Amino acid sequence: MKWFRKQEPAAAAGQLRSGERHPFGMLRDFAPVRSGETRLYRAVKESVPVVDAAIYKLVRMTGGVSASCRDPLAEEKLREFLRTVPVGRGQYGINAFLDGYVESLLTCGRAVGEIVPAAGNRDIAALLCGDVENIEIKEGDSALDFAICGMDEHGRMEELPYQNLLLFTPFNPESSAPYGVSLLRTLPFMSDILMKIYHTIGVNWERCGNVRFAVTCRGGEGVSAAERGRILAEEWSRAMRESGGDSVRDFVAVGDVDIKVIGGDSPILDSEVPVRQILEQIVAKTGIPPFMLGLSWSSTERMSTQQADLLTTEITAIRRSLTPMVERICGLWLRMHGYTCGVEVVWDDINLQDQVEEARAELYREQARKLRLENDAAENG
Repeated sequence: MKWFRKQEPAAAAGQLRSGERHPFGMLRDFAPVRSGETRLYRAVKESVPVVDAAIYKLVRMTGGVSASCRDPLAEEKLREFLRTVPVGRGQYGINAFLDGYVESLLTCGRAVGEIVPAAGNRDIAALLCGDVENIEIKEGDSALDFAICGMDEHGRMEELPYQNLLLFTPFNPESSAPYGVSLLRTLPFMSDILMKIYHTIGVNWERCGNVRFAVTCRGGEGVSAAERGRILAEEWSRAMRESGGDSVRDFVAVGDVDIKVIGGDSPILDSEVPVRQILEQIVAKTGIPPFMLGLSWSSTERMSTQQADLLTTEITAIRRSLTPMVERICGLWLRMHGYTCGVEVVWDDINLQDQVEEARAELYREQARKLRLENDAAENG
C-alpha cells in the first residue's frame, strides 16, 4: 500500500503577456466602482476651473421652472409652493433645489432627491437633495421595475421604505446600467495631462524664481582643496544671506571662480499649444462656446446663431430629463391638497441671442409681412 501518491504537476503559468502600453489599455478590464467613479468626477471638476465653470453655467441656464394648471386657484397656490418650499441649508424654492439636483446630474451622471411630507401627510414640508454615493439601484423582474436602496443601521443595502417619495433621474442612461453617464466621463485622461502640464509650469517657475547656484573654483595656491571649498561655501552663504536685506555684500574668492545658475540652461517647454489642444477637447465635451468660459482664442469671437441653437438644444435635453421629476412633485402636492386637475411644467425661455439682433430680426419679419400683405392686396385688387 502506497502512503504517498504521486501528484500531477501543476500547469505552468503562461509566459506570453500583452505588450500593449496604450494608456487606455487598463480600461479593457475596468469594472467601474460607483462611489470611486463619482469621487473621480468631482476631483476633475475641482481641479480644472474650465470644467467647474461649464457645469455651473449649464446649471444656471437650465433653471427657471414653474407650473400651469387648468384650475386658476390651484395654479396660484402651486406656484406659491414652488417659490417658497424649503430645500435645506437655508434655501427656498424649486429653482434652488434644481441647482443642486442638476449639478449632481451632470457631474455624477445621476441625481437623487426626497420629498419630505409634513405631519399628517397633508402637505410637502421640504425637498431635499441626496448623495448619490449612498444609494444603489435594484432592478426588478422587468425593465420598468427598480427600487432605490440605502444603507441600514447594520451597514447593509436595503430597499428604502417609501419609494413614492424618492426622486431619481439618470443622465443619458445606457441600456446595460441604470445609473446614467456623467458629462465628465471622457475627461479624466485629458484632465490628468493638463494637471501635469500645470504642475510642471509651477515647478519651473519656482525654480526660476528661487534660483540655485553652482560655484566652482579652480586654482588657488597654499590651501588644500577641502579647505578652499569650505571657505568658499561659507563666504558664498554669507553673501547670499546678507544680500536679502537692504545691504549689499560682495563675494570675494581666490582663484578662478565660475558661478552658474543650476538649470538655467534648460529651456522651458512651450505649453500654449498642448494646453489649448486639451482645452479644446474639454470645451467640446461641455458644448459651451469658449468665450463663455473665459477663453479668448479669437479677438472677434462671439456666439453665432448656430452655437446658440446647439446650446439651446443641450439645455432643452437636460430639461426633458428633469420634467418628469418636477411633474411628480407638483402632482403629489395637488393630490395632498385635494385638487384633481392636471399640471403642466413650464420652463423659462432660453435667451442666448443679442437683443439688438433679435430686434433686427423682428423688424425684418414685420417688413416681410407688410410686403406680403401689399402684394396680396395688389393681386386681389
